[in-house]
Amino acid sequence: MTRYDSLAPGEVFVFGSNAHGAHGGGAARQAHRQFGAVWGRSEGLQGQSYGIDSMSGLGVLQEQAARFIAFAARHPELRFLLTEVGCGIAGHTPEQVAPFFRGAPENVVLPERFRQVLADSDEED
Repeated sequence: MTRYDSLAPGEVFVFGSNAHGAHGGGAARQAHRQFGAVWGRSEGLQGQSYGIDSMSGLGVLQEQAARFIAFAARHPELRFLLTEVGCGIAGHTPEQVAPFFRGAPENVVLPERFRQVLADSDEED
């Protein structure tokens, strides 16, 4: 799993949150402590971070992943460092979550396990 200890200007840490924006653990805690995530806000750009609700079910995660991809496409000046959203405390697997990020623009850096899942599924097609 990739860990980001610091960000360059223009880089955004993308993390999994919960519906209440209570950033108490995992990548959400790091986003709050280091990268400007706002307590009480679950989704969207917050400082040098971007939250996606990964705790309210796969349907919500899929919807918010789609909104994130659209946001990233509108902001090519930013580089989005996606964590394994939904694969920690939320308990989902990369096989469940990675497909939600298929088609992400080039300014989104996918975690290695997501890239592998997507590459494996492309080989099966």
